[in-house]
Parts: sequence; structure tokens; C-alpha cells
Amino acid sequence: MLGYARVSTTAQDPALQHDALAAAGCYRVWTDTASGALAARPALDDVLARLGPGDVLIVWRLDRLARSLRHLLQLIDDLDGRGVGFRSLTESIDTTTATGRLVLHLFGALGEFERDLLKERTTAGLEAAAARGRRGGRPAVMTPAKLAAARGLLAAGSTTGEAAAAVGVSRATLYRSLRIEGKA
Repeated sequence: MLGYARVSTTAQDPALQHDALAAAGCYRVWTDTASGALAARPALDDVLARLGPGDVLIVWRLDRLARSLRHLLQLIDDLDGRGVGFRSLTESIDTTTATGRLVLHLFGALGEFERDLLKERTTAGLEAAAARGRRGGRPAVMTPAKLAAARGLLAAGSTTGEAAAAVGVSRATLYRSLRIEGKA
């Protein structure tokens, strides 16, 4: 049985995870110090490469292994396809048993359901805001007054860079605004 531990910062101590993994029978533990959101985790890549049929990967908690539920399910599916079991100590999930596989699939279904609900709520919120005349995103840097002033400077012979600097926008913003207006 091989273990994997992860802490997000060097200020965190992985000792709790190491102790729990050793108590669960892990003879070797790989540890990453990296945010869970990062795709590049060298210790995880190494332990995954070393696992073979009949091995079991053990983690202290599910969030120590995967960036998201989708990522977790992909990892577990890959391990299963290679004949490797998986255990999470805190959540008591063990894919080497039928019950553990059922619980993991339930987690997957609930996660997908939550993603769908979140998408529906986000869409409804955006539609409600649009109905009230609100738009998302950053406020426009180029106002009609700035565009008119920049047009006047360009007509008077200023360069694009000079006109952009005078109205307080970047050259790219000025070019984009002129192009949208059809004058570039």
C-alpha cells in the first residue's frame, strides 16, 4: 500500500497525514507541497506511475488527492482500469469493496447534480441582471467622451500612442475602440 499526502504551503505540516497513512499500513508515502488547484504535482505523478495491479493508493482525505470531483473520478477510473485500488481514510471510501465503489459513484452523481444546479443558478442570475439592465464584466475604460477626444487628437495629427496616453487608455484599447466604431 502506497500513500500520498499533500499540504498547500510550507507553513503546513504533513505529519498528521503521514501518521494516519503509516497507521493504515502504507510502507511509503509521497508528499507534495502545492495548491490543490495546481495540475503539476511531481510526487503525485511519481506515485501514480509506480502503482501496479494489486496495489492500493491511500490518502488521508479526498481533497488531498484531486483538484475537483471530476478530477478525482478520472483518477479513480484510471486506477481502476490499471487494477489499482483506492482508499480515503477520512471519508472511509475503499474502492476495493463493492460498497466503496458505490459510495464513490454516489459522490460523483451528487457532484454532477451540484454542478448542474450551480450552472442553472448562475444562468438565472445573469438573466435577472440583464432584465434589470445590468451587464457583467469590467467597466469600459474607453468612454464616448474619451473616444471623441482621441478622435480629435488623431485628426489634429497626434500619433495613436500620443492620443491614447492623452485620454488615459492603452494604444490597444484605442485601436479596438476605433475598429469597433469602423474608423480604423
